[in-house]
Amino acid sequence: RVDEWTDVDRKRVMNDIITTMFNKKFMEELFKPQELYSKKALRTVYDRLAHASIMRLNQASMDKLYDLMTMAFKYQVLLCPRPKDILLVTFNHLDAIKDFIQDAPGILNQVDETFRQLIDTYCGLSAGEFQLIRQTLLVFFQDMHIRVSIFLKDKVQNSNGRFVLPISGPVPWGTEVPGLIRMFNHNGNEVKRTEFTTDGNYVTPQREGSFELYGDRVLKLGTNMYSVSRPVETHMSGSSKTLASHAKENRVPNLLAKEELNFLARLLGGLEVKKPAGSETGFRLNLFTTDEEEEHAALTRPEELSYKVINIEATQEPGRQAELSRILGELEVTEPRPASGEKGEDLLALMDAL
Repeated sequence: RVDEWTDVDRKRVMNDIITTMFNKKFMEELFKPQELYSKKALRTVYDRLAHASIMRLNQASMDKLYDLMTMAFKYQVLLCPRPKDILLVTFNHLDAIKDFIQDAPGILNQVDETFRQLIDTYCGLSAGEFQLIRQTLLVFFQDMHIRVSIFLKDKVQNSNGRFVLPISGPVPWGTEVPGLIRMFNHNGNEVKRTEFTTDGNYVTPQREGSFELYGDRVLKLGTNMYSVSRPVETHMSGSSKTLASHAKENRVPNLLAKEELNFLARLLGGLEVKKPAGSETGFRLNLFTTDEEEEHAALTRPEELSYKVINIEATQEPGRQAELSRILGELEVTEPRPASGEKGEDLLALMDAL
């Protein structure tokens, strides 16, 4: 049953990945003040998370999945009406994750705890601080212009991979619809008004999205972009209002800069992913239409564009062994995890095996 998925298998894979992603110690590391992770470090994390369960992806499918995830996130950050709405996008992500694990209270508590940490850490930031966060993220993604068919179909991405900023739709919460110029005298009294026409069709948002643990986020960025009923967030005239549930992706491979693995990558590097024990080989996820298409993509992709996971043999470097031993000690998991048999090991179990 290598390629045969059941609802039980699908739920098990989701539970394993979400459990690994929201592990308490792992989240504590992410919330520590630190520099932005490098592209190679980010790719390493994605590789580990994607293979934290019995699911397996080959190189071509993993490249395709990573490109889709990074471009989707860039799209969401770029089109946020205001910088603070990045937090609403994140909450939409977490709300969707919670829907996957409604029948797993233990994992749900992990996600809710991360939710509370986000609220405590970011809800009190100023508009300027959110603007700095947004610009930092956009600088990280500025050289990535991979074409994605679901965005091309919605006309929110050009054929060169660059996103189209909308000139219509709701204005950011707390701002007014453009079209009016007010002039004031030296006493601060309004003395004249002048109206002008705009090329866009702007409207005032009805309400602000909720920044609480539960609530209506209003903003649709960050929700399931493969949902047939998902409204088009860009509000562009002529855009398709529905999306196919099985869309292919056309992309131009992007050359990632060769960077040093940073702190988080050192936590994850040097660990080998264990294959499922026993006779069962796990489930293989193919993100292409056919196996032949996947094999062709792997063969035709230029070698210099393939993403590599760097394995660091920390045990051969005495100077770093003590540091990594301390770090791994901090990451030791004491709380019980959902039983997953011998087929899949999560990220932190792999760390313990170092």
